[in-house]
Amino acid sequence: MQSVVGELAALLSQVVPRLLRITVFITAGVFVANVAVAFGLIQYVAGVAGYLTRPANLPDEVGTAILTTAASTTAGYATLAEYRESGFLDDSATLVAVMINTFFGFLQHVLTYYVPVLIPILGTYTGVMYVSARAGISLAITVTGILAGGVLLSERNVDRAALADVDAAGPEGDDATRRERVRNAAEKSARTLRRIVPRLAVIYTLVVAFTTHYDLESLTALAEPLTSLVGLPGAAVPVIVVYALDTTAGGVAIAPLIGTTFTPRTAVATLLLGGIVSFAVSTFKRSIPFQFGIWGPEFGLKVVVLNTAMKLVFISIAVAGLLLAP
Repeated sequence: MQSVVGELAALLSQVVPRLLRITVFITAGVFVANVAVAFGLIQYVAGVAGYLTRPANLPDEVGTAILTTAASTTAGYATLAEYRESGFLDDSATLVAVMINTFFGFLQHVLTYYVPVLIPILGTYTGVMYVSARAGISLAITVTGILAGGVLLSERNVDRAALADVDAAGPEGDDATRRERVRNAAEKSARTLRRIVPRLAVIYTLVVAFTTHYDLESLTALAEPLTSLVGLPGAAVPVIVVYALDTTAGGVAIAPLIGTTFTPRTAVATLLLGGIVSFAVSTFKRSIPFQFGIWGPEFGLKVVVLNTAMKLVFISIAVAGLLLAP
């Protein structure tokens, strides 16, 4: 009985301080991020979008949709869908715009998830390295879209006469007061914390208990031939599986192993590989319903295939760069 109490006390002594520290960072970060979104500050970050469409032979109006994506992915995609349905953009021009959209869609996640949630979990060094890798992947896809537009698109892909059929009025202005914006941001932050923190506490406790009593390397010995091909330890396999099901849980699973089983570089590579595996889950759970709803099944399938292919290519390049760099 005493041994059980002692083990429980030792477990809590590891879990509680780290969980409290992470919770404080998440609380502050999520609230600040939601305030920034509520006051429209994120739009200043994305203000360069219009300048990026011109080298891609796309009209400035497409830059407005890309800017909107930084604040609302749904609104940005819906605007592009309206441009396509009106005939303003043909399919090729729309696919190029979707590629350019990638980095600006990523910006919101940096403010609302990666910085306030994942970096505190992984630690500053590994967390910044991982977020930088993800940002680089998104930016590479955007740059590829710009280059593709410059080579493949021309005036034939844009029908300016159709622009008159597009409702350019946009959403009505938000006339909320500053106090209301802050209160709404606080309420949104509270909902996020209620969803994340309890799950975080349970998962982190289980992970610490598991890693305390079991050697992940021995349990994943059968996977060693596979992981060794890319220079990762066998313990990468369960982390990848967890990450594929839940990104936050994947971060929690690998965090205690950084510095022992994993270096920061191999940890980031493992999480990126988990991102590849998670596409199979997220495509059916989120991407297909969302993209089919925005574009319809036929063109939505093209968008899903394009997005998935681009991410697979550039994540693979990033993983190779991390593992092969001296």
